[in-house]
Amino acid sequence: MNLAEVNVGEEYIVKDIITEDEELNAFLFSLGCYSGEPITVIAQKNGGCVVSIKDARYNIDNDLAKAISV
Repeated sequence: MNLAEVNVGEEYIVKDIITEDEELNAFLFSLGCYSGEPITVIAQKNGGCVVSIKDARYNIDNDLAKAISV
């Protein structure tokens, strides 16, 4: 399952980042989003969602959310 499909407010563990784009992988790693890390979707919005990673909140688009497997 990916982040676009999860329940709002529940904590999940990142299993994998599914992308061929190394820049996207590096960007997510810089946010603290990598395999084994807990992540929570705070809100779903049109075109994206708000996530909480390591006590910080980020707004990510649907393409990015679909690349994060939980």
